[in-house]
Amino acid sequence: MFFKRFQEDIKAYQDRDPAARSGLEIVLLYQGFHALMFYKAAHGLWGMGLKFLGRLVSQLGRWLTGIEIHPGAEIGRRFVIDHGSGVVIGETAIIGDDVTLYHDVTLGGVSPSVDSHEQVGVKRHPSLGNDVIVGSGAQILGPITIGECARIGSNAVVTDNVPAGVTAVGIPARVVLPKDKKKAKEFHAYATDQDGHLPDPMLQTIEGLRSQVSALMARVEELETEIGSAEDDESGPRSVRQNKNKAPAA
Repeated sequence: MFFKRFQEDIKAYQDRDPAARSGLEIVLLYQGFHALMFYKAAHGLWGMGLKFLGRLVSQLGRWLTGIEIHPGAEIGRRFVIDHGSGVVIGETAIIGDDVTLYHDVTLGGVSPSVDSHEQVGVKRHPSLGNDVIVGSGAQILGPITIGECARIGSNAVVTDNVPAGVTAVGIPARVVLPKDKKKAKEFHAYATDQDGHLPDPMLQTIEGLRSQVSALMARVEELETEIGSAEDDESGPRSVRQNKNKAPAA
């Protein structure tokens, strides 16, 4: 079982990082992979009730890789941290299968500091569904849920739930619906769209408003034309009647 998961993790890096030339290169040179191995050891100790040793192994991994993963976090299979430096994953974070994070991502809590006994069992960090991609510099804060196949754009700040299959970008993050739902589920680095761009929800809103204004202006022109035609129809016969009613000159 251990070797199967080990091979799965290597294959996940090869599938998602075009720079990975071999499994040996990943095992020896990829700090994200190293951080994952430290996490698995620390998480195992944490689950056995050896909290201090778990934190010790976790801290050692942080010193060596620059990636901080709390041993209490729950992480699924085929998890990839690409580049990785500056990644922080909090104690009650839950991460599904086939998730990808880029450097400087934070899965943090926003609860105030209270007595540690009061924090036991309290969900303070995000939950990420399967196949989520989080771009570099993104901050996902609080006990929120990021739905399956969702994309979080680089430098986004997310403090509310994100539905499955959409992209969230900006500060604060705004949800953008994908152009093609099928292609949206494909892997694209840094949570970009199928064209390699990050969608702009503000621009989409402006374009939508411009389309509505154009449609309204066209309708106003149609109504003005109809009103003008109606006035012409009414004025013509009325002029004829008025001329007929006039007395002939003496």
